Amino acid sequence: MIWFGKENIEEIDSCREYSEISGQASKLNAIGLDIVKKSATLRALSRAALNYKKRRQYIKRTKGVKTDSKVILFSTFDGRSYSDSPKAIYEYMLSNPEFDDYTFIWALRAPAKHKELLYNKNTYIVQPSTPQYDIACKRAKYWFFNFRIADYIFPDENQVYVQLWHGTPLKKLGYDINKSNNAMNSQKEIRAKYRIDAKKFSYILAPSDFAKERFVSAWNLKAMGKEDSVLVEGYPRNDSLINHTIDDIKTEKECLKLPENKKIILYAPTWRDNQHSSELGYTYTPEIDFDKLKAELSEEYIILFRAHYLVANSFDFDKYKGFVYDVSWVEDVNSLYIISDLLITDYSSVFFDYANLKRPIIFYMYDYESYANETRGFYIEKNELPGAIVKTPDELIKEIKAVDYKNFDFDKQYPNFAEKFNPLDDGQASKRVTDIIIKK
Repeated sequence: MIWFGKENIEEIDSCREYSEISGQASKLNAIGLDIVKKSATLRALSRAALNYKKRRQYIKRTKGVKTDSKVILFSTFDGRSYSDSPKAIYEYMLSNPEFDDYTFIWALRAPAKHKELLYNKNTYIVQPSTPQYDIACKRAKYWFFNFRIADYIFPDENQVYVQLWHGTPLKKLGYDINKSNNAMNSQKEIRAKYRIDAKKFSYILAPSDFAKERFVSAWNLKAMGKEDSVLVEGYPRNDSLINHTIDDIKTEKECLKLPENKKIILYAPTWRDNQHSSELGYTYTPEIDFDKLKAELSEEYIILFRAHYLVANSFDFDKYKGFVYDVSWVEDVNSLYIISDLLITDYSSVFFDYANLKRPIIFYMYDYESYANETRGFYIEKNELPGAIVKTPDELIKEIKAVDYKNFDFDKQYPNFAEKFNPLDDGQASKRVTDIIIKK
């Protein structure tokens, strides 16, 4: 068996979990990781040794495997979910008869959770960090990823790696980070990761000229002679925000079993580079006073809490049952956008996409100074953000209560935002990107 297909639909339920295959940190591994985390030299040596081993395995496993011009590989957040721009492009291809004779492969860490994909035409699943995944990488002519591909895998000359990325950047990236309080990577190590990725991709997708400029600098593309690799065509993942219907909203609310008589707040904070557990990975502690919010807002609102995809720890909201709903398990954040009346975030890029819905946004930046000065830094000024900035629970509650939904006019309040950051989000980005990549 090369990968999971419809004929393996029963077997897929009993497949090993990704954590078992990849050797995800056990308690013993965590001890070693704690030691390595403290030394850039040890990190470099251990990563180099591991990549060398995996590279040799990759070459051995893929020997004799020929690349097929009609095989396409998709991956979102290194196999963590079925979502984002890879999903949008895949579903566009499914609906287009031009791709009836193409083979689609999804890289997913938990195949059993996504076995419904196997009922789609010509669709298969592989798990990252397995021999089947390596073979799929070698077999596929096109790679559509929204995250860096593993360091040990390099495309051949006849393969096309499309780096779709996963958001318009607010936080500084790659070579632009001049201060890094990252638990797992120094500034030098971060740049090395971006340099390796830039060498590999044929194209990197940008939603605007603003994003293009930042990607060129973050991946150091000018120095590498790869400025022309940036495609400015809009984000396919936002097509569904433009094209969604009232029935889509109704279906999502019913799926989550949400009350019909309450307004919905989506709280989607980003991860913190310096919050890391050797056993779990990146963690996050919600620095928000849910007790106070419940006392002040529960009659009119409910809150959907969605952690960043890198955050590995779980959350206990039993105390706030009926008011706070943990929806971190929802893979496609677009389904949460369309049902939300208001977005609260901090430094996440989610607000760029959410702005397509023309709804209110509040920025809860309780740790702005430390995040800006010690962790990342930003690409845009605070006065360009499309919403109020608050730092305390009391300010947050005041801003929520002040929202006038009936008379809210996003374009009037933020007249230049869409033109600068979302000029190509018109519901047709999947088609444009596919036409350019495949037909070219």
